[in-house]
Amino acid sequence: MDVEKIRQDFPVLQKDFKGKPLIYMDNACMSLKPRQVVEAMNQYYNEFPACAGRSIHRLSTRVEEARRKARQVMQKFIGARKPEEVIFTRNTTEGLNLVVNSLGLGKGDIVMTTDREHNSNLLPCQMLEKRKGAEHRVCLSDNESKFRLDSFEEMLSKDVKLVSFVYTSNLDGYTLPVKEIIKAAHDNGSLVLLDAAQAVPHHEVDVKKLGVDFLAFSGHKMLGPTGTGILYVKKGHYDKLQPFMVGGETVEWSTYEDHEFLAPPEKFEAGLQNYAGEIGLAAAAEYLKGIGSSNIEKHESMLTKQLHDGISAMEGVKIIGVQDPEMRGGITSFSVGGMGYHDIAMILSNNYNTMVRSGQHCVHSWFQAHGIEGSVRASLYIYNTSQEVETFIDALKEIIKLR
Repeated sequence: MDVEKIRQDFPVLQKDFKGKPLIYMDNACMSLKPRQVVEAMNQYYNEFPACAGRSIHRLSTRVEEARRKARQVMQKFIGARKPEEVIFTRNTTEGLNLVVNSLGLGKGDIVMTTDREHNSNLLPCQMLEKRKGAEHRVCLSDNESKFRLDSFEEMLSKDVKLVSFVYTSNLDGYTLPVKEIIKAAHDNGSLVLLDAAQAVPHHEVDVKKLGVDFLAFSGHKMLGPTGTGILYVKKGHYDKLQPFMVGGETVEWSTYEDHEFLAPPEKFEAGLQNYAGEIGLAAAAEYLKGIGSSNIEKHESMLTKQLHDGISAMEGVKIIGVQDPEMRGGITSFSVGGMGYHDIAMILSNNYNTMVRSGQHCVHSWFQAHGIEGSVRASLYIYNTSQEVETFIDALKEIIKLR
């Protein structure tokens, strides 16, 4: 994996600010975009900027063909059996909401999550409880912030219809024992929905090997455009879902009294779609495939350990969540005693041209439960270097001296 060659594909990394090169460590929020993705999107806008499906002229048929190819790319990227198992969405949030709101869950049904869910998974389950009367149960982590499989299995019952949980946490990069969770849920007769927003960009995700029922992820975290995402629906499960968003391009026909839906996935893709975004998302998947998931995982693991070793030795620094860097992927969240997390992020940006995230990272529930106001989160990706990590460590040392 040639990191320096990869960096040449990202124009923003070539820009300085007050003589300092950009160090981007906010990848858990949003990854940067390589020129190949932008070029693929521009090709749509420059050469065939028309609607797909609604017209039969040459430009429209070219859009339709580009969408077909993009869906096939995404199918292969996650190991799905058929392109029809792939629904284009705007993001992970839409995919999670679609499943939770389309299964017809209500009073007497139970949906289970973990205690480290992103708001995009937590809130739909809470709203299901408030609006439809379904019960929402939360499986708590152990004292080391790790998933408790034994506790999870004890909480399962015949009324647990859906288990919806995060694959890799955006809190600390910890990957849950997904295969074991899926097996236990399926043995109980429960469906499983995975929030894979932080998993798909960073390591191999094969839905066939996992045996998962539904899986959602975003494009903007995997080098792709904003406003793009994928919802995987396992073959045979479409009949369990009723669309909660309908309109143009979802029906075969309609009268004043009735309608007939198209077959999935079009049934769940209401309205004019983000054609350029879908094409760009496929280009991002091809780019990552060219690097290789094992290379990405190895690179991130090396940088995460270097970052962990560098900052954990500093006085007053506390790592948030799982402590073992080998279990944390590319994410390290931490706090510094006597200093505000937003202050640290602002100084890193203004004085060192280094971009990180600060706050509660859309996992407010976890921070509230643990009595922690927030943290600084440094998240790494394919274009980050060992030198950048060292520069970050040195910068943090200087900032801590300001206490």
